[in-house]
Amino acid sequence: MSSFKADRDIFSPTGAFSFAPTLANYQALWSRWGDFFFGLWNSFLVTVGATVLAVGVSLLAGFAYSRFASRGLQASAFFLIFIRLIPPIVITLPLFPVVNWLGLNDTHVVLIVLYATFFVSLGTVVMRTFIDQIPRELDEAAMMDGASQFQIIMRVILPMAAQGMLAVSVFVIVYAWNEFLFAFIFTTTKAKTAPLVISEMIGAVEGVEWGVLFAASTVQLVPVLAFVILMQKHLVAGLTAGAVKG
Repeated sequence: MSSFKADRDIFSPTGAFSFAPTLANYQALWSRWGDFFFGLWNSFLVTVGATVLAVGVSLLAGFAYSRFASRGLQASAFFLIFIRLIPPIVITLPLFPVVNWLGLNDTHVVLIVLYATFFVSLGTVVMRTFIDQIPRELDEAAMMDGASQFQIIMRVILPMAAQGMLAVSVFVIVYAWNEFLFAFIFTTTKAKTAPLVISEMIGAVEGVEWGVLFAASTVQLVPVLAFVILMQKHLVAGLTAGAVKG
Protein backbone atom coordinates (compact mmCIF):
# COMPACT_ATOMS: atom_id res chain seq x y z
CA MET A 1 0.00 0.00 0.00
CA SER A 2 2.79 2.42 0.82
CA SER A 3 4.19 2.07 -2.69
CA PHE A 4 1.01 3.75 -3.97
CA LYS A 5 1.13 6.61 -1.44
CA ALA A 6 2.65 10.04 -1.70
CA ASP A 7 5.58 10.57 0.68
CA ARG A 8 3.48 12.74 3.01
CA ASP A 9 0.95 9.91 3.50
CA ILE A 10 3.37 7.04 4.14
CA PHE A 11 4.02 7.85 7.79
CA SER A 12 0.85 9.85 8.39
CA PRO A 13 -1.30 8.34 11.18
CA THR A 14 -4.45 9.42 9.33
CA GLY A 15 -3.34 8.16 5.94
CA ALA A 16 -3.09 4.47 6.73
CA PHE A 17 -6.09 3.54 4.58
CA SER A 18 -7.50 6.89 3.40
CA PHE A 19 -5.19 8.18 0.68
CA ALA A 20 -5.21 9.02 -3.00
CA PRO A 21 -3.38 6.22 -4.89
CA THR A 22 -0.56 7.30 -7.19
CA LEU A 23 1.89 5.62 -9.54
CA ALA A 24 4.48 8.37 -9.06
CA ASN A 25 6.74 6.09 -7.00
CA TYR A 26 6.87 3.47 -9.77
CA GLN A 27 7.54 6.18 -12.36
CA ALA A 28 10.38 7.53 -10.20
CA LEU A 29 11.75 4.01 -9.77
CA TRP A 30 11.82 3.56 -13.55
CA SER A 31 13.36 6.95 -14.31
CA ARG A 32 15.88 7.31 -11.47
CA TRP A 33 16.80 3.75 -10.52
CA GLY A 34 17.49 1.95 -13.77
CA ASP A 35 20.06 -0.14 -11.89
CA PHE A 36 17.21 -1.81 -10.03
CA PHE A 37 15.77 -3.38 -13.18
CA PHE A 38 19.27 -4.42 -14.25
CA GLY A 39 19.61 -6.06 -10.82
CA LEU A 40 16.22 -7.69 -11.27
CA TRP A 41 17.43 -9.25 -14.53
CA ASN A 42 20.59 -10.46 -12.79
CA SER A 43 18.45 -11.97 -10.02
CA PHE A 44 16.42 -13.82 -12.65
CA LEU A 45 19.50 -15.23 -14.40
CA VAL A 46 21.14 -16.30 -11.14
CA THR A 47 17.93 -17.83 -9.78
CA VAL A 48 17.28 -19.88 -12.94
CA GLY A 49 20.89 -21.06 -13.11
CA ALA A 50 21.05 -21.98 -9.41
CA THR A 51 17.72 -23.81 -9.58
CA VAL A 52 18.68 -25.91 -12.62
CA LEU A 53 22.06 -26.79 -11.12
CA ALA A 54 20.75 -27.56 -7.61
CA VAL A 55 17.81 -29.65 -8.83
CA GLY A 56 19.97 -31.59 -11.29
CA VAL A 57 22.65 -32.42 -8.74
CA SER A 58 20.05 -33.20 -6.04
CA LEU A 59 18.28 -35.64 -8.38
CA LEU A 60 21.49 -37.53 -9.16
CA ALA A 61 22.66 -37.51 -5.53
CA GLY A 62 19.23 -38.53 -4.26
CA PHE A 63 19.22 -41.47 -6.67
CA ALA A 64 22.66 -42.57 -5.47
CA TYR A 65 21.67 -42.40 -1.80
CA SER A 66 18.38 -44.18 -2.45
CA ARG A 67 19.61 -47.03 -4.64
CA PHE A 68 23.11 -47.73 -3.32
CA ALA A 69 24.34 -48.43 0.20
CA SER A 70 27.84 -48.22 1.66
CA ARG A 71 29.57 -46.83 4.72
CA GLY A 72 31.05 -44.03 2.65
CA LEU A 73 27.64 -42.92 1.41
CA GLN A 74 26.21 -43.10 4.93
CA ALA A 75 29.06 -40.98 6.29
CA SER A 76 28.64 -38.43 3.50
CA ALA A 77 24.92 -38.19 4.29
CA PHE A 78 25.77 -37.06 7.82
CA PHE A 79 28.31 -34.66 6.35
CA LEU A 80 25.60 -33.13 4.11
CA ILE A 81 23.40 -32.50 7.13
CA PHE A 82 26.32 -31.09 9.12
CA ILE A 83 27.41 -28.54 6.50
CA ARG A 84 23.80 -27.40 6.10
CA LEU A 85 23.95 -26.18 9.71
CA ILE A 86 26.94 -23.90 9.04
CA PRO A 87 25.94 -20.22 8.68
CA PRO A 88 26.84 -18.79 5.25
CA ILE A 89 28.87 -15.95 6.79
CA VAL A 90 31.39 -18.50 8.08
CA ILE A 91 32.50 -19.49 4.58
CA THR A 92 32.20 -16.19 2.73
CA LEU A 93 35.44 -14.53 3.86
CA PRO A 94 37.67 -17.62 3.33
CA LEU A 95 36.08 -18.05 -0.12
CA PHE A 96 36.76 -14.48 -1.24
CA PRO A 97 40.48 -14.90 -2.15
CA VAL A 98 39.69 -18.21 -3.89
CA VAL A 99 36.93 -16.63 -5.97
CA ASN A 100 39.20 -13.69 -6.75
CA TRP A 101 42.04 -16.02 -7.82
CA LEU A 102 39.66 -17.91 -10.14
CA GLY A 103 38.53 -14.62 -11.69
CA LEU A 104 34.88 -15.23 -10.78
CA ASN A 105 34.33 -12.04 -8.80
CA ASP A 106 31.33 -10.03 -9.97
CA THR A 107 30.01 -12.81 -12.22
CA HIS A 108 26.74 -14.69 -12.37
CA VAL A 109 28.63 -17.98 -12.20
CA VAL A 110 29.91 -17.50 -8.65
CA LEU A 111 26.41 -16.74 -7.32
CA ILE A 112 24.86 -19.65 -9.23
CA VAL A 113 27.42 -22.10 -7.84
CA LEU A 114 27.19 -20.76 -4.27
CA TYR A 115 23.39 -20.71 -4.17
CA ALA A 116 23.13 -24.18 -5.67
CA THR A 117 25.80 -25.58 -3.34
CA PHE A 118 24.05 -24.15 -0.32
CA PHE A 119 20.83 -26.03 -1.15
CA VAL A 120 22.17 -29.28 -2.60
CA SER A 121 22.24 -30.88 0.86
CA LEU A 122 18.57 -30.16 1.57
CA GLY A 123 17.62 -30.96 -2.02
CA THR A 124 19.40 -34.32 -1.83
CA VAL A 125 17.53 -35.31 1.32
CA VAL A 126 14.19 -34.34 -0.24
CA MET A 127 14.92 -36.16 -3.51
CA ARG A 128 16.13 -39.27 -1.70
CA THR A 129 12.82 -39.41 0.17
CA PHE A 130 10.81 -39.15 -3.04
CA ILE A 131 12.96 -41.69 -4.90
CA ASP A 132 12.69 -44.14 -1.97
CA GLN A 133 8.96 -44.26 -2.69
CA ILE A 134 9.54 -45.40 -6.28
CA PRO A 135 9.55 -49.23 -6.47
CA ARG A 136 12.95 -50.72 -7.25
CA GLU A 137 11.21 -53.24 -9.48
CA LEU A 138 10.81 -50.48 -12.08
CA ASP A 139 14.60 -50.00 -12.11
CA GLU A 140 15.13 -53.75 -12.48
CA ALA A 141 12.60 -53.99 -15.32
CA ALA A 142 14.32 -51.14 -17.16
CA MET A 143 17.72 -52.85 -16.66
CA MET A 144 16.31 -56.07 -18.09
CA ASP A 145 15.34 -54.08 -21.18
CA GLY A 146 18.94 -52.90 -21.53
CA ALA A 147 18.63 -49.41 -19.99
CA SER A 148 21.73 -47.82 -18.47
CA GLN A 149 21.73 -46.10 -15.08
CA PHE A 150 21.44 -42.70 -16.76
CA GLN A 151 18.50 -43.88 -18.87
CA ILE A 152 16.81 -45.23 -15.74
CA ILE A 153 17.17 -41.85 -14.08
CA MET A 154 15.87 -39.90 -17.09
CA ARG A 155 13.05 -42.22 -18.18
CA VAL A 156 11.91 -43.85 -14.93
CA ILE A 157 13.00 -41.82 -11.91
CA LEU A 158 12.70 -38.26 -13.26
CA PRO A 159 9.01 -38.44 -14.36
CA MET A 160 7.94 -40.08 -11.09
CA ALA A 161 9.99 -37.75 -8.89
CA ALA A 162 8.87 -34.55 -10.65
CA GLN A 163 6.92 -33.37 -7.60
CA GLY A 164 10.03 -33.63 -5.46
CA MET A 165 12.02 -31.66 -8.03
CA LEU A 166 9.38 -28.92 -7.97
CA ALA A 167 9.57 -28.84 -4.17
CA VAL A 168 13.35 -28.40 -4.28
CA SER A 169 12.91 -25.74 -6.97
CA VAL A 170 10.66 -23.69 -4.69
CA PHE A 171 13.24 -23.74 -1.89
CA VAL A 172 16.09 -22.71 -4.20
CA ILE A 173 14.12 -20.02 -6.04
CA VAL A 174 12.92 -18.30 -2.87
CA TYR A 175 16.44 -18.35 -1.42
CA ALA A 176 18.31 -17.28 -4.57
CA TRP A 177 15.83 -14.52 -5.44
CA ASN A 178 16.11 -12.88 -2.01
CA GLU A 179 19.72 -13.68 -1.01
CA PHE A 180 21.83 -10.67 0.00
CA LEU A 181 25.04 -11.74 1.77
CA PHE A 182 26.81 -13.59 -1.07
CA ALA A 183 25.71 -10.94 -3.59
CA PHE A 184 27.03 -8.19 -1.33
CA ILE A 185 30.46 -9.80 -0.93
CA PHE A 186 31.08 -11.31 -4.36
CA THR A 187 29.51 -8.76 -6.73
CA THR A 188 30.03 -5.04 -7.39
CA THR A 189 28.47 -3.84 -10.66
CA LYS A 190 28.07 -6.42 -13.43
CA ALA A 191 26.23 -9.13 -11.48
CA LYS A 192 24.66 -7.27 -8.55
CA THR A 193 21.15 -8.45 -7.79
CA ALA A 194 17.92 -6.64 -6.91
CA PRO A 195 18.29 -6.99 -3.09
CA LEU A 196 21.69 -5.32 -3.37
CA VAL A 197 20.23 -2.37 -5.31
CA ILE A 198 17.46 -2.01 -2.71
CA SER A 199 20.12 -1.76 0.00
CA GLU A 200 21.77 1.02 -2.03
CA MET A 201 18.45 2.89 -2.02
CA ILE A 202 18.42 2.79 1.76
CA GLY A 203 21.94 4.23 1.91
CA ALA A 204 21.49 6.85 -0.81
CA VAL A 205 23.40 10.08 -0.16
CA GLU A 206 20.39 12.27 -0.97
CA GLY A 207 18.28 10.44 1.61
CA VAL A 208 15.79 7.61 1.51
CA GLU A 209 12.88 8.00 -0.89
CA TRP A 210 10.50 5.79 1.01
CA GLY A 211 7.83 5.63 -1.67
CA VAL A 212 10.34 4.56 -4.32
CA LEU A 213 11.87 2.07 -1.87
CA PHE A 214 8.47 0.50 -1.20
CA ALA A 215 7.80 0.37 -4.95
CA ALA A 216 11.09 -1.46 -5.56
CA SER A 217 10.37 -3.87 -2.70
CA THR A 218 6.93 -4.61 -4.16
CA VAL A 219 8.29 -5.25 -7.66
CA GLN A 220 10.96 -7.53 -6.21
CA LEU A 221 8.46 -9.38 -4.00
CA VAL A 222 5.55 -10.00 -6.38
CA PRO A 223 7.14 -12.54 -8.79
CA VAL A 224 8.45 -14.89 -6.13
CA LEU A 225 5.27 -14.51 -4.04
CA ALA A 226 3.13 -15.44 -7.03
CA PHE A 227 5.40 -18.41 -7.77
CA VAL A 228 5.17 -19.72 -4.20
CA ILE A 229 1.37 -19.38 -4.19
CA LEU A 230 1.13 -21.33 -7.45
CA MET A 231 3.50 -24.02 -6.20
CA GLN A 232 2.36 -24.20 -2.58
CA LYS A 233 1.09 -27.78 -2.84
CA HIS A 234 4.52 -28.90 -4.04
CA LEU A 235 6.14 -26.91 -1.24
CA VAL A 236 3.97 -28.69 1.32
CA ALA A 237 4.85 -32.01 -0.30
CA GLY A 238 8.54 -31.20 0.09
CA LEU A 239 8.17 -30.16 3.71
CA THR A 240 6.21 -33.31 4.61
CA ALA A 241 8.18 -35.75 2.45
CA GLY A 242 8.84 -38.94 4.39
CA ALA A 243 6.62 -37.92 7.31
CA VAL A 244 4.16 -40.72 6.61
CA LYS A 245 5.14 -44.22 5.59
CA GLY A 246 2.63 -46.20 3.56
